[in-house]
Amino acid sequence: MAAIDVAYTVTGQGPPLYMVHGIGSRKSTWDALTAELSKHFTCVAYDLRGHGESPIPETPYTLDDLIEDLEALRQRLGHTRIHIIGHSLGGMIGPGYALTHPDHTLTVGLLSTAAGRTGDDSSRVKAVVKRMEDEGVGPVLPALVARWYTDEFASARPDAIEARIKQVVDTPEQVFLAVFHVYAETEMAPWLSDVTHPCLVLTGEFDPGCPPRLNEFIHSQLPESELVILDGLRHSILVEAPDRVAAPVKDFLLRHS
Repeated sequence: MAAIDVAYTVTGQGPPLYMVHGIGSRKSTWDALTAELSKHFTCVAYDLRGHGESPIPETPYTLDDLIEDLEALRQRLGHTRIHIIGHSLGGMIGPGYALTHPDHTLTVGLLSTAAGRTGDDSSRVKAVVKRMEDEGVGPVLPALVARWYTDEFASARPDAIEARIKQVVDTPEQVFLAVFHVYAETEMAPWLSDVTHPCLVLTGEFDPGCPPRLNEFIHSQLPESELVILDGLRHSILVEAPDRVAAPVKDFLLRHS
């Protein structure tokens, strides 16, 4: 499938940093991080195909499709080499981009993502996709939200939970399922060792789908990487604790710029 022209925002000055969100999310998910990182970097956040303000091509989508959308955006903006940071599915798009476009990549940030899944891990995530196909996304949303946020945050910030649910509901169901399929079926283990750029691997201590165990595996496979585990957090670290994410990300990027 041909690459599409995604919707994007550009904020700040400095080396280009492309920010890739996850399933059913939006470029605005990066706003809190951008407030800090744009002091040092040109932050480019964009909506994945089918999400937010981006066009909605026919499904299914592949990881390669999502990678080439990113490459098309880089070409449009005229940046020669880019830092890439991705969350969840975005944490698969980033290293996939570095593998296929190594000469245009500076560093990769893999946030709250997964590789080295066991058979049980794969079965669980594929079962979630199957349930959504059978019952619709709506009935599964409460279980997903419980995996994304800590109970304390959900109680304190119902507005943030409602905003996230609205993002998912406003994402066409076929798109949500298409990108969830990519996330569930992508296994980076066979090729992570070929990604030779400096990488930051970061996840939450209690992320059920992208736990420290899988991120320690990612760190072990990448030739040049650093691992950060954020205590007490689940999956939605960009929304629940952006300041705690921004500090190690900024430190890593500044050292590799």
